[in-house]
Amino acid sequence: MPTIMIYHDVKDTKHWLASPIRKQVLEPVGVTNIRTFTDPQTSNRVGLVMDVTDMEKLMAFMQTKAAADAMASDGVLPETMTFLVQS
Repeated sequence: MPTIMIYHDVKDTKHWLASPIRKQVLEPVGVTNIRTFTDPQTSNRVGLVMDVTDMEKLMAFMQTKAAADAMASDGVLPETMTFLVQS
């Protein structure tokens, strides 16, 4: 099971941190152990580290309207999103 890191910018870090949505939408596609991070030097840059059972399933989900709606609700700026996979 790979561990991945995703980082991106958000509109409001406090709102993003408090949101339960990422867990609600990611767990059903096999994502577990979600940990959140904030960039101390760039106030609106945040990140996640998580374990993923099926990367193809996660990447397919990221192209759906449900993922887009979840990101919009959390204030994620999707054009800033970068995925890194543990090597």
